[in-house]
Amino acid sequence: MRPIACLLLLIATLCPLSAPAAEVVAHPGYKVVHIYPHSREAFTEGLFYAHGALYESTGMNGASFIRKLDLESGKVLQQISLDPEYFGEGIVNWGSRLIQLTWRTEVGFSYDLASLRRTGSFHYRGEGWGLTHDDHQLIMSDGSSTLRLLDPQSLQQTGSLSVTENGRPVPRLNELEWVKGRIYANVWLTRHIVVIDPRTGHVTADIDFGNLLPASTPLANPTDDVLNGIAWDAEHDRLFVTGKCWPYLYEIKLLPASAGH
Repeated sequence: MRPIACLLLLIATLCPLSAPAAEVVAHPGYKVVHIYPHSREAFTEGLFYAHGALYESTGMNGASFIRKLDLESGKVLQQISLDPEYFGEGIVNWGSRLIQLTWRTEVGFSYDLASLRRTGSFHYRGEGWGLTHDDHQLIMSDGSSTLRLLDPQSLQQTGSLSVTENGRPVPRLNELEWVKGRIYANVWLTRHIVVIDPRTGHVTADIDFGNLLPASTPLANPTDDVLNGIAWDAEHDRLFVTGKCWPYLYEIKLLPASAGH
């Protein structure tokens, strides 16, 4: 989750932004339906899809921003930057608001979703990593195996959920997405996404995306530029995943045995 460096300008120069022709590719547990462009300058920390657009939050001090993107082209439609002292983390939409975490500064921000104008701030203890929501509350990760439950109005913690797989805690839970009654979570420093039952905290599926990004794709820092970023288009039943400084964003379809439902 933490960068050594993203070498943004160098990568952008050597590897221009483009997406390969779309094709259906089968992998164990999932298939790639479509491939979209994604900026190599984006150290992705948060991702969601709403109202026909993709919203992304990036990390790194001095290079953290929130932006609204056109999915098909990757074009930036709106963008705001964070002050250099803040390392941007997870984002989520709640009604007309966008909520954002920061890494170690123990402060989050709220914005007007339409204008991306900052409207307030809130505080929490420890680190902020990922955010999503169900119908009643926000769900936050902090790098541990425990998810925090937040009141969407006060943004204060109201409970927690311990996540286990085969009886063992699952540490380093990162970017989150609520998909059809389940919590999907990136596991930092891996190319795994786990599917979590929100009632019990038990992992019902563990999907390995190790072959998603072609091995020939150059990454500035392979150790840091890991799979991170999950977004779900509920209206059209589309699931998107990407990684930190990855050149592509993938629309995927989970095969029945991997959905964990």
